[in-house]
Amino acid sequence: MFEVLVYLFENYFEADVRPDPVTLAEELSAAGFEEDDISGAFDWFRTLEEMTERMPDATPPGAGSVRLHAEEETGKIHPEGLSFLMFLEQAGVIGAAQRELALDRAMALPESEVTLEQFKWIMLMTLWNQDKAGDYLFVEDAVFSDSRPTLH
Repeated sequence: MFEVLVYLFENYFEADVRPDPVTLAEELSAAGFEEDDISGAFDWFRTLEEMTERMPDATPPGAGSVRLHAEEETGKIHPEGLSFLMFLEQAGVIGAAQRELALDRAMALPESEVTLEQFKWIMLMTLWNQDKAGDYLFVEDAVFSDSRPTLH
């Protein structure tokens, strides 16, 4: 399903092209994607949009606050992905609400493990969906750059 998400994002959503779901499903099927993966990707994006609409204004956590991850999260999301998430929050790129949204969407993937690259894509989609262009560009650079961002 993750491949469908990336394909949709790169070919449609990033360009703000939204064909009707039936046509889009037919195009994805013709591109070789399985029906279950297509349906799952549609649900994933629909939930992302619904959660974004209900999301409170992003406020940074209080100084010294710590987010402890559930065992299910640490078992599924690669430690580098969680470190990347912490980096974005500490750098002020995302707030607590965006962090929780990204974690929810990572946990919603059917894959048994979410890699760092996959988590970066999730952040990219999450920020783009929220019209956070500047933050999106920061994460996009992290996704496509061959070097890692400097952590201070």
